[in-house]
Amino acid sequence: MTTAHWLFGDQLGPHFLTRGEEGPAGDAPLVMIEARSVFRRRRLHRAKAHLVLSAMRHRAAELGDRIHYVRAETYREGLREAAGDSPVTVHHPTSRAALRLVRSLESVRVLPARGFLLPHGAFRAWAEGRNGRRLRQEDFYRWVRRELDLLMDGGAPAGGRFNHDHANREPPPKGARTLGAPAPYRPREDDLDEEVRADLDRWEHEDGIRFVGRDGPRRFPATRREALAALRRFTEHRLEGFGPYEDAMLADDAVMSHSLLSSSLNLGLLDPAECVAAAEDAWRAGRAPVHSVEGFVRQIAGWREYVWQLYWHFGESYRRRNALRHHTPLPGWFLELDADAVTARCLATVLGQVRDSGWTHHIPRLMVLGNFALQRGWDPREVTDWFHRCFVDGYDWVMLPNVIGMSQYADGGRMTTKPYTSGGAYIHRMSDLCHTCAYRPGDRTGDRACPYTTGYWTFVHHHRTLLTRNPRTSRAVHTLDRLADLDEVLRTGEQGEDPP
Repeated sequence: MTTAHWLFGDQLGPHFLTRGEEGPAGDAPLVMIEARSVFRRRRLHRAKAHLVLSAMRHRAAELGDRIHYVRAETYREGLREAAGDSPVTVHHPTSRAALRLVRSLESVRVLPARGFLLPHGAFRAWAEGRNGRRLRQEDFYRWVRRELDLLMDGGAPAGGRFNHDHANREPPPKGARTLGAPAPYRPREDDLDEEVRADLDRWEHEDGIRFVGRDGPRRFPATRREALAALRRFTEHRLEGFGPYEDAMLADDAVMSHSLLSSSLNLGLLDPAECVAAAEDAWRAGRAPVHSVEGFVRQIAGWREYVWQLYWHFGESYRRRNALRHHTPLPGWFLELDADAVTARCLATVLGQVRDSGWTHHIPRLMVLGNFALQRGWDPREVTDWFHRCFVDGYDWVMLPNVIGMSQYADGGRMTTKPYTSGGAYIHRMSDLCHTCAYRPGDRTGDRACPYTTGYWTFVHHHRTLLTRNPRTSRAVHTLDRLADLDEVLRTGEQGEDPP
């Protein structure tokens, strides 16, 4: 009898079913488990819960009689119902908790991970060959490009350089309310979506499961067909304008030219190899400039792959890192996504985007949300959990390195060379969010002092010893020492739990 194969809810694409020594048999019966405990354990964003369940149920409907779809309280109960004591295979899960679970079950054989560009062994060999040097993303990215012959031209990087950031850091066009990019792909809901929404309503009313945020019409793909349509829409119509403004923000244009493919990749509906190949094909066909294509390839082959590998490489203790000794709990207004309580326009706008859609692009995540949390000394584990719960593309492997390492500098510099924090000047330069704000980005004190500007100098003051030792941040400490109004700035910067 052919061994059954277990699919987790983020292993929904065809690449999790291909035959070979490292995959299930081509005719293997399949198991998928909808575990209610997942939704009980964390207070997820309602749109995220809807997307995950919709994607799982759509995949089960596609697979028909081949799959045994079980609704149970826990994975253990569901697997017992689906397979009893019979052996099953499963591809390496994406979280440490899930890996511990499957390894604790005698009947389960764990196959190598799929849905990423490189096996763990390849990364391990690269890391061990660094001779004690730090595992910098730029070095890793260039190695991946060479290793996979990705966006290369006769052995040299396309366009003559690996890094085209110089062309991809433009502020938004002056006076523009939107970027004017073609609209992204938007799926249409069906009866399965309505079924999921009804179940979520019932869970809230009858089972005590709680969500946060709003669940409007589904914005992100839940099927392979939808995900491929979204990829085509991006590479054929939106990729061309992606690069220059990928770090910019506009109040009335949350998506700009971003791909909106992260949730499809993280559900396993798309394979990263096909995404970077589609982008490279667009460059070779003359449909998109090399700097836009390189910016997109960097997000997937550089950052996404890097974060995945570091999640496993750094080990379980990484989540407990707190180099800055930040322990302030997250305030209620932030936990509840109460954008209406916030006066600062940038934070209110971005928090509202998260509330309404469970998504905002990488710069609002880092320089508005993460920046604010870092300046206020919020506990990095709580911040990590918040990002995990509140974003449709949020998973443990995604958010742990992104928040602990990149956003909150809680690892003391294992991932990045400096804390990513700034005053209001950066937000003003890269967005239109300051124009009608009640605060002024250049004001450090007074009624109109920008909370990011005062927060920045308060952060530098609190961590001056650490920042003085870092060549990339020592200048900020020298500037701090020249502020004649420092005492007043610090009083202004200590805001407590009230929303700014």
